[in-house]
Amino acid sequence: MQRILYFVVYFIPFVIFAQEPSDLKLWYDEPAGEVWENALPIGNGRIGAMVYGNVSKEIFQLNEHTVWSGSPNRNDNPNALKALPEVRQLIFDGEYKAAEELANEKIISKKSQGQIFQPVGNLELTFSNQEKFEDYYRDLDIGNATSRTSYTANGVTYIREAFVSLADRVLIIKLSTDRPGKISFTANFTSPHTDPKIVAKTDHEISLWGKTSDHEGIEGKVKFNALMRMKTTNGKSVKRDNAIRVDNADEVVLMVSIASNFNSYKDLNGDEMQRAKEYLETAFAKEFPQLKAEHIKKYQNLFNRVKLDFGTTDASKLPTDERLANFRNTVDPSFVALYFQYGRYLLISSSQPGGQPANLQGIWNRSMKPAWDSKYTININAEMNYWPAERTNLSELHEPFLKMVQELSEAGQETAKVMYGAKGWMAHHNTDIWRITGPVDGAFWGIWNGGGGWTSQHLWEHYLYTGDEQFLKSIYPVLKGAAQFYSDFLVQHPNYPYLVVAPGNSPENAPEAHQGSSITAGSTMDNQLVFDVFSTAIQASKIVGQDADFADTLAAKRKKLPPMQIGKHNQLQEWLDDVDSPTDNHRHISHLYGLFPSNQISPYRTPQLFAASKNTLLQRGDVSTGWSMGWKVNWWAKMQDGNHAFKLIKDQLTPVGINKGGGGTYNNLFDAHPPFQIDGNFGCTSGIAEMLLQSSDGAVHLLPALPDALASGYVEGLKARGDFELVRMEWKDKKLVKATIKSNLGGNLRLRLPNTIERIETAQLIKAEGANPNPFFYIPETASPLVSKESNLTEIDLAETFLFDVDTEKGKIYTLVMKK
Repeated sequence: MQRILYFVVYFIPFVIFAQEPSDLKLWYDEPAGEVWENALPIGNGRIGAMVYGNVSKEIFQLNEHTVWSGSPNRNDNPNALKALPEVRQLIFDGEYKAAEELANEKIISKKSQGQIFQPVGNLELTFSNQEKFEDYYRDLDIGNATSRTSYTANGVTYIREAFVSLADRVLIIKLSTDRPGKISFTANFTSPHTDPKIVAKTDHEISLWGKTSDHEGIEGKVKFNALMRMKTTNGKSVKRDNAIRVDNADEVVLMVSIASNFNSYKDLNGDEMQRAKEYLETAFAKEFPQLKAEHIKKYQNLFNRVKLDFGTTDASKLPTDERLANFRNTVDPSFVALYFQYGRYLLISSSQPGGQPANLQGIWNRSMKPAWDSKYTININAEMNYWPAERTNLSELHEPFLKMVQELSEAGQETAKVMYGAKGWMAHHNTDIWRITGPVDGAFWGIWNGGGGWTSQHLWEHYLYTGDEQFLKSIYPVLKGAAQFYSDFLVQHPNYPYLVVAPGNSPENAPEAHQGSSITAGSTMDNQLVFDVFSTAIQASKIVGQDADFADTLAAKRKKLPPMQIGKHNQLQEWLDDVDSPTDNHRHISHLYGLFPSNQISPYRTPQLFAASKNTLLQRGDVSTGWSMGWKVNWWAKMQDGNHAFKLIKDQLTPVGINKGGGGTYNNLFDAHPPFQIDGNFGCTSGIAEMLLQSSDGAVHLLPALPDALASGYVEGLKARGDFELVRMEWKDKKLVKATIKSNLGGNLRLRLPNTIERIETAQLIKAEGANPNPFFYIPETASPLVSKESNLTEIDLAETFLFDVDTEKGKIYTLVMKK
């Protein structure tokens, strides 16, 4: 007989909360100087700007989301199809190095290896006679997405405010003082591009026009135009050469619009000059208070959905760079909350519907040739950028990435057909604004063909969090196409009874036993990806009512995939053969994809694989590149080890250069690979959310990985699968005190709780048994692992949890109070 409990139900309106304003600022007591990583990022998903806060020469380094080198192009290698059987045979024969060499010759693209995200230039404001200053302060307020610089020079207090408007497609800068007639400066554009056209059009307006670079044989055809126009209160402005001189003004407001001729990855027929003019004219018709208010309103509609408070200590009173320097050796819990919210701020600022996805550097780049071209590395980094989107209540911001996946599915059909003779679509490990899908950078990295499979899972994740069936119907062909490719590409391994991906690899890693080559057949990550691609296509086909026979075919082939294996070192094997080294500290731990972001490995459903995953994490170690540490925060959260997850947060929030052989964080809290890669910021934000709430393992699990250092606090606004929203959750001394959840879709809410309930009224809460009947929590069965005879694996003792079901109604809010 089921035990019946009760749940408190309140029919109250949804309320949005926000952190205290003082907790939401990055602030400093000195300018950025010449160090780009000291400057502060602002953006609106189309325009990015880095604000240096320098006194004598202020710099706003400018980016626009479509300013990339090159032009529409394809980079498939048609020689691949003929060479494929020989490459496979070499792999099956154990001739990995020979297979890699042949792949380099016949499979890797001989065309573009990917184009470059490039800067527009700088807006520079030069102030005379301000070399000596005092009372200096600058900040980035992520509570309202504005930056501010203030200082005193010659007895006058100067204030600069800046933001890139989410409501208007312009950068807006306001200069003011506490005394009239004291603003004098020269404004000019600079650009690193070849032959930019910089013209002072009037006494109030400057234009910068340019064209992006040719790269690797692809002509640069993106044309861009930046326009700066200013409003002055009193004083005088006059154009001088290609600049504007302002003297003795009371106040100045500058606006910068930037636009390009980019329409789509196939079309460059836009009018960059007309667009820039229209954006500027629209904004210029408004006064500064209106511009600022509209920007903040639109920003806070997104940002204020989530509030997080871990408590505050005196350590929080220091400038941000000092807090960063001290964090690993002090108690500063609000710094973790700030870093979490900073990740959300960066996503709002670099990814907006209708724009390009956040790339390796988000939307901020000063270099004409940045590391890895600042493009989209889709064997982990681009996906990591969007891990916070659904779980931290920013679902709309997933759209640019989801659109890119749909565009890749178009471009990748030809790659699948021409290179591999397969139906459907695929992509390799990198892409760019032109949606290339061919293999680049050499076979060691580029032979991986899981880019389509992995990115397509974001479409499914968006559906699981939102329940949007119209969206699912619209993207079902993309899910089906990813499955079609693997269905055709899988091949019978001659030495094992499995269908395998060959060639493939475990991204960017290679065992010594394979001659130092990464190329292989049936790597664990490839198997996990195919499992997910087949599973989501099967589930989606049932929901949309299409392709039942094809779904049956996928189910049959899924049974023939290699199961995960536990090796002689008690590790989760990375390859089909047991050749992992327990001293391998490689930054990629791709075979733990099955633990996170996938859910094939579970403490409750697959305890042996779960224990083996922990051993793999311990063997790989903690300190690594910045993004790798961000991923590890998520993994340790999934391991339900909050203290180890927090240790990784401390490692990541360490100034770059201190972690020997690893990454860290720059003074502006940008993640350091090094160099700067924004994925680590997003990865850690996701990991902190996973420490507080998880929903991928059949239930909404509250406080699964709470560390001792964050023993008390509250959070509001996190999301779970099935569109359940955590209105508010409070905990004290690592015990859940109270939780309020809104059911936006209705259906069964299965809760996994860390402690028992004290007060229950009104609604029935039933002790859960069996599988969760809510379809958004359905989990395909993971095959039993193969375990090495040399393994002496010990399963992990888990903390006790309590599992309950409540049948919820759409739109209602449910509150439970826990036993103290």
